[in-house]
Amino acid sequence: MSRVLSGIIPDEAVFADFRRQALSTDNWYSKYDKNGMEVWVEVAPVTSPQGGKNVPKVHKIKCRMTIKDVSAATMYDVLHDGQYRRKWDPTMLESFDIARLSPNADMGYYSWLCPKPLKNRDVVTLRSWQVTDDEYVIINCSVKHPKYPPKKDLVRAISLLTGYLVKAIGPNSCSFTYLSQADPKGSLPKWVVNKASQVLAPRVLKCVHKAGQSYPEWKKQNSPDQKPWLYPEQSILPMMDPSELTIQRADSLENVDESTQLDIQEGDKTDDSS
Repeated sequence: MSRVLSGIIPDEAVFADFRRQALSTDNWYSKYDKNGMEVWVEVAPVTSPQGGKNVPKVHKIKCRMTIKDVSAATMYDVLHDGQYRRKWDPTMLESFDIARLSPNADMGYYSWLCPKPLKNRDVVTLRSWQVTDDEYVIINCSVKHPKYPPKKDLVRAISLLTGYLVKAIGPNSCSFTYLSQADPKGSLPKWVVNKASQVLAPRVLKCVHKAGQSYPEWKKQNSPDQKPWLYPEQSILPMMDPSELTIQRADSLENVDESTQLDIQEGDKTDDSS
C-alpha cells in the first residue's frame, strides 16, 4: 500500500492493486479449502534486494467465502454499519468513527479483546471504499494522529493493509474476500501471529456471514434509510484535513513483552495435561 504515501487517501491505483491481490492465485499458498471457505498465505520472496533482510515478518493472509444466501450489497452494509457491529462482534471493546477525510474515506478507532494472558489491542485506521455495479471494496491502513496516541492499557496494533472485496454472484449471493497484513505488535513470536491469523480469519468470516443473514431485519428497525457510506450527505462526522495524518510505522511503536506470559500459560497447559 506504499502508493498511499504520496497522498494519504488511496487513489485508483491502490484500489486496483488491492483488487488484483484479492483475485490473484499467483504467489499464494492454499492452507485451507473446505465447505466454501478457502485460506491462502502469500508466498514470501526467496530473495530480496537486501539479501533476504527485507522479507516481511508477518504473513499476508487471504480468506474467501462463497455466500449463497446474502447479497453483496447487504454484506457491504454490514461491514460499514458501526451501530450493528456492536450486536454481532463479540471481541469488540470500543469502536467509533473520528472524522471524514473525503466522501469515501474516514478515520476510525477500534479496540478488541485478546485471549488471556495477552493484552488487549487497538488500532487507528484510515478507511476508504469504492463501489461499482456488482463489486464493493473497503481497504484500510494504520495512521497516527496526535489526538489519538497509544493507550497505556492497550497495545497499539498495525494494519499494513487490510480490506474486503465483495463481488455479487447473483441477486442474493456473493463472493466475500478478506485480505490482511497486520502486526499485533507486542513481542509475540511471528510464527504465533501467522498461525493464529490462519485460524482466526475463517472464524471472523463465518461471524460476518451470520451477521449478514440477520442484518436486513435489524436494519428495518434501526434507521433503515441512514447509510452514510452510500450517501455521504448523511454523514455527521466532522471533516478532517488528510495532512493531519501520517502512516503509522510499526517500528515507531513500543514492543510490549508478553513472551513471559505466554511461557507461563504454556507451562500451565503442560502441568494440566500431566
